[in-house]
Amino acid sequence: MQQQDPLYTDASLVAFYDAENDWGEDRAFCAALARGVGSVLDLGCGTGAFLAGIDAPVRVGVDPARAMLDVARARPGGESVEWIEADARHLDLGRRFDLIVMTGHAFQVFLDAHDQRAALAALARHLAPGGRFIFDSRNPACREWEEWQPHNSRRRIDHPLHGAVEAWNAAEHAAASGIVTYQTFYHLADGREWSASSRIRFTERAELAGLMAEAGLAVERWLGDWSGSPFTETAPEIIPLGHLASRA
Repeated sequence: MQQQDPLYTDASLVAFYDAENDWGEDRAFCAALARGVGSVLDLGCGTGAFLAGIDAPVRVGVDPARAMLDVARARPGGESVEWIEADARHLDLGRRFDLIVMTGHAFQVFLDAHDQRAALAALARHLAPGGRFIFDSRNPACREWEEWQPHNSRRRIDHPLHGAVEAWNAAEHAAASGIVTYQTFYHLADGREWSASSRIRFTERAELAGLMAEAGLAVERWLGDWSGSPFTETAPEIIPLGHLASRA
């Protein structure tokens, strides 16, 4: 089951989101896919930087975290986007879209196959015939959680309000479930410290392929990173780019 993650629901921590996460390559790749399409749905839109920065006539962003959507609505360009507070697993807008994206590893917040099936079914339910989808999930073979430890994750963030902030992580991996529980810590110059505990699931490509087939989704290409490289067993990302499967 999904949990309420303070990184996304606590306004004090959401303030660090854009400072920490400048996913230039994924936004650029998805913006190229969105060029010339009529409608785009962003599932797990976060603070809305992607949708606010493209020109599609119809742009809808969905996220369960109100604090994230508050930032999205206030950002330049956000007034032209429809922002919806909702859980992707239960979404039914009664509309279909030419492009559906779910980036920033949002898919990994679904912690078991049941929730993953529900999210993929919602994606298929909202995808127009001839439309395309893309999302990302970290490749478990790369064991990225091993990098999320205090000794090798310490970093400085230049925050627009708080100045220089020291940040670090700690993480534990449960091999049986594929779930990684990780903590994020922010230490401000004035001595204040904020932290949050998060859980995400790492899913093998073969399992992911089976779940998408069940949902009626077909993969055109498996990418291994946001530069467009093909997936390999050692690629950092698992990125399916696809469309609705044809029905006999």
